Amino acid sequence: MTTTDATTTDPTATSGAAGPPGDGEPRWLSEAEMTAWLPLVRLVTRLPHRLDRQLRQDAGISHVYHQILAMLAQAQDQQLRMSELAASTATSPSRLSHAVAALEDRGWVTRCPAATDRRGQLTRLTPAGRAAVEQIAPGHVAEVRRLVSDQLTPDEVDQLSRIATKLLDAASR
Repeated sequence: MTTTDATTTDPTATSGAAGPPGDGEPRWLSEAEMTAWLPLVRLVTRLPHRLDRQLRQDAGISHVYHQILAMLAQAQDQQLRMSELAASTATSPSRLSHAVAALEDRGWVTRCPAATDRRGQLTRLTPAGRAAVEQIAPGHVAEVRRLVSDQLTPDEVDQLSRIATKLLDAASR
């Protein structure tokens, strides 16, 4: 990518520079945007794998299973509707159902019908599940600190929080 008059060109494009937004031409990333984008893509790919590896070694569960347990541990009454749990863990309903079944087999969660409507289903953290979360948490927090928090200054942590929230909001629309 090269920059010409604040417009970035794509070496694969035949027309050269991208036009202004709305003229039908792609808005190529500037060098600064590309410099930020590529490490971000690598991070959002690599970080879950690193966390998954730690959780599998220490607790025998995947990162997705841990997210489910963590969301339930933080929820009011330690329960959530399956639809809320799927949304909060960015998990498809079928993958969530499989994960919850596996956690049920371990005795860490239970499912029950929602009292307010018959079609809804709640997933509830059991006492054994709460104990598992408490046992898993120290190692997981240590890995999150090692990979993220300890790499940043307090100001950078604040910036990361604002940036991640802003990007998550855009990705959630």
